[in-house]
Amino acid sequence: MLLDIKNLDLFIGRTHILRHISLAIPEGEIVCLLGRNGAGKSSIIKSILGLYPAQTGRIHFKGQDLSRASTRERVLAGIGYSPDDARVFTELTVEENLKLATWVTGKTSSQTVFSFDKIKSIFPALNKFFHRKGMHLSGGEKKMVSISRALALNPSLVLLDEAFEGLAPLVVSHFIKALQQVREMGITILLGESNVHIASQLTDRAYIIERGEVYFEGNPKEILEKEELIKLVGK
Repeated sequence: MLLDIKNLDLFIGRTHILRHISLAIPEGEIVCLLGRNGAGKSSIIKSILGLYPAQTGRIHFKGQDLSRASTRERVLAGIGYSPDDARVFTELTVEENLKLATWVTGKTSSQTVFSFDKIKSIFPALNKFFHRKGMHLSGGEKKMVSISRALALNPSLVLLDEAFEGLAPLVVSHFIKALQQVREMGITILLGESNVHIASQLTDRAYIIERGEVYFEGNPKEILEKEELIKLVGK
């Protein structure tokens, strides 16, 4: 199992955010965390990355216990991350945004296995604005850059939080094809998503998260067949 989470509990202040979360993510799959806004999807992703230190539970990645590891250690272990708000640096060009990951870790782009040519093959549109500053990018272009930056260090697992939010239907179809290509390159994807219809087109398996707990695990197409599950997701 590439990522194995057991009984994760997260408190922020006195608020119990995540309750006994257990997830198993096999290598090579696209797995989705489905749920409404505020259900706990982002908190799970941030706990995996170490941005939210969990109070109890264990996170094993490639057989290594990362439960108390720093965020930098988790990234160097092979976990990439694209946040829901993209967080593209507006004063930097697209190229500089992508190189930023290598600067932070102390590696040069020549030391990374995942080349910019591979990134451009996933998102060919990058070629059109590779030297454009972040302030001049559209919302979809920023998400493209954010996902590409997560791939820059050739992670084994990439965490994508609401990658499709706010995208036009045509752009969504391009992103689905891009993520399928990422999987074909041997990179596992954990996706936080609120749209079950998108999840059913892309993912191998889904967890429904409701009020910080795992409510369902199975094929996302099963959710579309059960009204009570659709209501939980909301879309």
